[in-house]
Amino acid sequence: MNIYITDGSEDAFYSAAFYACTDADCVVTSAKHIQLTLDARIIPTDADPEKCARVKNKLAQYDRGSLGDISLILRRGCDTREMTALNYLRRIVQSKGPVRDRLSDPAVIEAMDEREKVTLEAHRFKGFLRFMESEGGIFYAPFAPDNDILELILPHFLRRLPTQAFVIHDTLRHKAALWNGKDCAIAATDENVSVCFSPEEENFQKLWREYYRSVNIAQRPHEKQMKGYMPVRYWKFMPEKNPNLR
Repeated sequence: MNIYITDGSEDAFYSAAFYACTDADCVVTSAKHIQLTLDARIIPTDADPEKCARVKNKLAQYDRGSLGDISLILRRGCDTREMTALNYLRRIVQSKGPVRDRLSDPAVIEAMDEREKVTLEAHRFKGFLRFMESEGGIFYAPFAPDNDILELILPHFLRRLPTQAFVIHDTLRHKAALWNGKDCAIAATDENVSVCFSPEEENFQKLWREYYRSVNIAQRPHEKQMKGYMPVRYWKFMPEKNPNLR
C-alpha cells in the first residue's frame, strides 16, 4: 500500500492526488504520526506546480465549485482530511460532473459534513472573537479554532475594522494575521507570545463582564443553551467566561 506524505498544503495534496486518484488502496495524509502496515510504501510528496495545475484544471472542467469544497475540507483539524478530500475528488472524476447532491454516497456525505464543520466554525468566530487593546493601541485577538480558519474570517474583520491596526493570532497553529490599516500579512509566530496590554484594557474587560452578569437572569439559567451557541472549548479567550484571561 502506498502512503503519500504531504506537508499539509493544498498544492501538495493535489500533487499527491495526481497519482492517488487512480491508486485504489493508497493513503494520502499530512499526519505526523501514522500507523504503518507491513506492506506500506512511504512516498514523500512535495508540491509540484505542473501536476497540481493539471488536477485542478480537470476538476474545474467537471465542477468548478469542487475546488472550493476541497479547499475547505483541507482546512479541517483532523488527520483524515486528505482522504476525505481524495474520495470526494475521485467521485467527481468518476462521474465527470458535480456530485455534491448525491447524499446517498458515503464519500459525498462525509465531504459535505466536513466542509460544513469548517464553514460553521468560521461563522461562529466572526461573533466569538474578542479583541484586547495593547499598549501601542493595536487590537490583539488570540483564538485556538478546531479548524484552520484564520484566512476565512480575516476578510470579515478587515471590513469591520478598516482603519484599526489589529492582530488575529491562531495560537494552535502558531500563525497570525497582521493588519496595520493599509497592508495585511499572514506570519508564523513563536509558540509563546507575550503581549503588553493598555491600562484601559482591564477596565474594558471589567465593564464587559459586568454587562454580561447584568443581562443574565439568575432565576432562568440557560447553561445548556449557552454551550450550544458558544462551545466550552471557545471560552478560554472570552473575558465574560474567563476572568483570568490576562
